[in-house]
Amino acid sequence: MTTYIYGIAATTHPALPEGMGGIGDPAHKVRVLRHGDLAALVSDSPEDLRPKRRDLLAHQSVLDEAGAGGPVLPMRFGSLAPDDDAVVAVLADRAGHYAERLRALEGKAEYNVKAAHDEQAVLHHVLAENPELRALVEANRRAGGGSYEQKLHLGEQVTAAVRAREAGDGAEVLRALEPCADSVSVAPEGTGWLANVSFLVNRDSADGFVAAVEELRREQPHLELRVHGPLPPYSFVDPGPARPADDAASVGRGR
Repeated sequence: MTTYIYGIAATTHPALPEGMGGIGDPAHKVRVLRHGDLAALVSDSPEDLRPKRRDLLAHQSVLDEAGAGGPVLPMRFGSLAPDDDAVVAVLADRAGHYAERLRALEGKAEYNVKAAHDEQAVLHHVLAENPELRALVEANRRAGGGSYEQKLHLGEQVTAAVRAREAGDGAEVLRALEPCADSVSVAPEGTGWLANVSFLVNRDSADGFVAAVEELRREQPHLELRVHGPLPPYSFVDPGPARPADDAASVGRGR
């Protein structure tokens, strides 16, 4: 049966959740595969695995339980291997890399910050900062809304100004919060947010990071900020180099 991988820890981890219920309905029991100094948290995988809410929560619960007792390299939902032997083979092949990652992530958590504009507030800012744009708006107002061409021109100018503001505000989110983090991971463009950034934060200084987010909210009230965390450090695992013929190609990558 296909093996599902939740995460990787050290064999010295004091509280690996062996026997805990994992994904599946009924829940498949979590077991621990060991090789040298490393341990993989795994279970059997349902044949029809899908990102259902129940299984997403089960995946998260296993990682939360393990992470409460020590560092764990979290795999993303859907990380699979052909069987247990394939998982053990990857532990052996990447032992040095995984050990280094466990040391680097010890005592740290991920906070994901997404930012968007309050449309009315940012429009007010854009007009306040752009006299030429204000003049166009006023001219159209005096003309009873303006012609189709005038409305189109105004819309293009407003859109360009808002996009420029999005770029600037995205950079501001990073500038304001990066000093409070050990590392950052910026999501690719096209996510629908002006900023979508994950921050690796030391748990001991997490209050300072949260305070920095609140300060950013106060200073930039036209920004809508959504913060998720503390999370397992999914964005900072780094699966390491894979061999072309790696039978457990999905281990450490997720899907």
